[in-house]
Amino acid sequence: MKKKIPPPIVTLLFGSAIYLMEDFFPLLRIPYAVLFSLGFVVFGLGIFIAAVLSFKKYQTTVNPLKPETASTLVVDGIFNLSRNPMYLGMLLMLCAIAVQFNPVGGFIFCPLFVAYLTVFQIIPEEQAILELFEAEFVEYKKTVRRWI
Repeated sequence: MKKKIPPPIVTLLFGSAIYLMEDFFPLLRIPYAVLFSLGFVVFGLGIFIAAVLSFKKYQTTVNPLKPETASTLVVDGIFNLSRNPMYLGMLLMLCAIAVQFNPVGGFIFCPLFVAYLTVFQIIPEEQAILELFEAEFVEYKKTVRRWI
């Protein structure tokens, strides 16, 4: 896979854009935004941590820039619900920032984040994984969605 921007850095960039561009979008305050935001953080971190622990359980790489070094196709646990739970966790963290600081900007930047990661990270990862795990990955793709 060609060198990419690591997904956590992409998340940080999108999160910064949501936060810093608050003044560029109409002001919209959500009642109990702190609670909703906290819920997104807890849920997002939980999903992210569950995915990392699954990778560690199977002693395979967590490095999204080198999917070709994966030793095992992880398909159980949180990976029964999403093929990309770490990225889903990152998206939920962006939703937390958006709810708290810039809901209108988040409505724009969160889908852009999904599109960016899908095109520049997930699709190339899936091509590398397909080469490694062929039929097993094809079957997995039939039963589990890319995001949720």
